[in-house]
Amino acid sequence: MIPSTTGYLNQDFEIEEQPSRTYRMNLEGDSARGFCDGLEAVKQTIFRILNTERYQYIIYSWNYGIETIDLYGEPVTWVCPELERRITEALTVDGRITGVTDFEHDTSIKGVVHTSFTVHTIYGDLASEKEVNI
Repeated sequence: MIPSTTGYLNQDFEIEEQPSRTYRMNLEGDSARGFCDGLEAVKQTIFRILNTERYQYIIYSWNYGIETIDLYGEPVTWVCPELERRITEALTVDGRITGVTDFEHDTSIKGVVHTSFTVHTIYGDLASEKEVNI
């Protein structure tokens, strides 16, 4: 039987933006108290994405997190641009984040790359950082 052209596939769908209101995390501890929204919620999302190793936890989608395990033992000249690409890729999965720029790498400590950058969101800009042992 040939499917008819009238049905769900020919209807117009509306895509609704999900609210960004979420529980407020205590980033130093393991507790959540109250709620947050807007820029503070995006700040928490950035923290969680950059501190979750991609593909390591079954609870998270394969689109969530950042890959850093395979950077161990690689030369700093390769790690710095690769880290920029991976941070940008990991964060721009979230629709509230529009871009990541202004990367600066500090390699003064042997075996550690400390990267600071600016995250552009629909609510404003945030300064953020990520440290990777290599």
